[in-house]
Amino acid sequence: MTDKTIRVLIIEDHQIVADGLTALLNDQRDMTVVGNVGSVAESAPAASELSPDVVLVDFRLNDGTGADAAAAIRRVNPSARHIFLTREDSDVARFAALESGASGFIHKSKAASEVVDAIRKVASGGTLITPTAIAALLNRRRESESQRESLTAREKEVLRLMAEGLPSREIATKLGISYATVRTHIRSLGAKLGVHSKVQAIVKARELALID
Repeated sequence: MTDKTIRVLIIEDHQIVADGLTALLNDQRDMTVVGNVGSVAESAPAASELSPDVVLVDFRLNDGTGADAAAAIRRVNPSARHIFLTREDSDVARFAALESGASGFIHKSKAASEVVDAIRKVASGGTLITPTAIAALLNRRRESESQRESLTAREKEVLRLMAEGLPSREIATKLGISYATVRTHIRSLGAKLGVHSKVQAIVKARELALID
């Protein structure tokens, strides 16, 4: 890829971000932005028509995820490489990127130079996802699955209602159980999730994709 221009397709539903990325990449001597779309639905047609070498994909789009876009693109342009851009730095997002075959996962807070370097590396056949990172991610995935499986259906209900902001007594009323039973479920959630407050339990539940 060093002797030809890297063709980049941007999939980003925030126009200001897309415009900034376009200006940045078009300013590079070895890159050109061949297209810019803002949805999963538009991604495959654009990739088919424009034949990008690298696709920069926002992980959260209005009609799906970057993983959905990558899967759609792979069907029409299997040689394109994918880099996910995201504000979400969770294992759920990283595992989705890994499963989709992405070559990179970059937080949007990273410097512009890192995005440019990542595109060059991926276009030349490299990857930003190291074997060590993959192993660590898979280990955390197994731990997360074990924690999810340890929760009972009622504990998940209590957790969901906690996330909606209901206090314990309202949860008890809604589920038709006693306040003491709710407190027991909350203590059990704390022990199983390794947390010490309702807020921590809700954060952990989001990390485990138990709640939105």
